[in-house]
Amino acid sequence: MKKKLIITLLSIFLSVGINQVTAQTAPNPPGNGSSGNQSSGGGAPIGGGLFILLGLGAAYGGAKGYKFLKIEKKGDVSI
Repeated sequence: MKKKLIITLLSIFLSVGINQVTAQTAPNPPGNGSSGNQSSGGGAPIGGGLFILLGLGAAYGGAKGYKFLKIEKKGDVSI
């Protein structure tokens, strides 16, 4: 129980710390014609990758469900 608590707290601490470090924006170089720290407005498109991950997750869940139902029909309860 204590080991799981330590691992959970450490994971939360590291994920929050990494989020704070990566959330910083870089200042614009001098002489670029804009004032202050402005984001470039661009970003990586995540649409295609998101649909691939959702599809793989659905396929994995379907396979696990099919295997569970197949075993359940045989009468063998152990998985």
